[in-house]
Amino acid sequence: MKIHKLELFKVPPRWLFLKITADDGTVGWGEPVVEGRADTVAAAVQELSEYLIGKEAGNIEDLWQVLYRGGFYRGGPILTSAISGIEQALWDLKGKRYGVPVFELLGGAVRDKVKVYAWIGGDRPADTAAAARRQLEAGYKAVKMNGTEELDWIDSNKKIEQAVERIAAIREAVGNELEIGIDFHGRVHKGMAKALVKELEPYKPMFIEEPVLAENNEALAEIARISSIPIATGERMYTRWGFKQLLASGWADIIQPDLSHAGGIWETRKIAAMAEAFDVAVAPHCPLGPIALAASLQLDFCTPNAFIQEQSLGIHYNEGSDLLDYLADPAVFEYEEGYVAKLKKPGLGIEINEEKVREMAAIGHNWRNPVWRNPDGSVAEW
Repeated sequence: MKIHKLELFKVPPRWLFLKITADDGTVGWGEPVVEGRADTVAAAVQELSEYLIGKEAGNIEDLWQVLYRGGFYRGGPILTSAISGIEQALWDLKGKRYGVPVFELLGGAVRDKVKVYAWIGGDRPADTAAAARRQLEAGYKAVKMNGTEELDWIDSNKKIEQAVERIAAIREAVGNELEIGIDFHGRVHKGMAKALVKELEPYKPMFIEEPVLAENNEALAEIARISSIPIATGERMYTRWGFKQLLASGWADIIQPDLSHAGGIWETRKIAAMAEAFDVAVAPHCPLGPIALAASLQLDFCTPNAFIQEQSLGIHYNEGSDLLDYLADPAVFEYEEGYVAKLKKPGLGIEINEEKVREMAAIGHNWRNPVWRNPDGSVAEW
């Protein structure tokens, strides 16, 4: 089964889909994208396609090695995201060729279903208590929210109090019936992160996510010393080599590689195996589209230390289209009591509605994340 053609589709709300067609007509789908840089990743996929046309589609490891090591410069969000989407599509092809879901090719299932969480509160968290109550009524067991708006390097106690009040209100609304992940989103610098973590501890969050940016991961050691809240990070880290120091240091309790950024399904499975050796849990990052979610679920079903899955249904970024809009059968992601059952169809386990993809690709998107500023006019982390 040789790789015959690659096609890219930039579709709303902010996604990039890749279709790889083999010479026998079999089709595989992947999601190579950096949010806000879809055109840049598309250009990288097109450049990498020169290595792929005419090659055996089933030789995924060898093709990955060529794409990653064939250039002098390696890694980073653009190149690794391009490789990730290509790799997902190749696994989709391989699973379809053998008539089994991808997780069956990676050792088989270790669970029958996986827990998912829903987003609440938006970019600038608001009405979180009411939203948490709605998600509990919808059957979810866990939610995640942004912990803060923008914060200066050293900011006011008022902003800390506001963040804590939101969590307190959720606990008052739903008690301990919901697990709450608090995403610092890399918006918080070390000095403020320490203060926030201490104040949030009584409310027993499920985890704190990206309490500092990945380039400041050494600060996690100090945060871990002053708090028992599990620390999660990794959505902006790439490949095994990017996670090596973090895992060896023991600073993180949960890693969150993104299968559309970190190197794809097999590379993330390798990262998860490294994490297992350090007694670290895995919660794949996925605020993206249905292909990325399907790839993440394939990983979850064959990975012992995966414990929860992010998904983007109803997330504040999904304006104009949502997670299920591009699926021929949206019921494949049906959430029952906060869980998703094993995907049983071959490949990634989903069927893309290609007619809808082509229709929406004609519209496209130009999504960019906002640029935030502090009151003095200096740039703040978003």
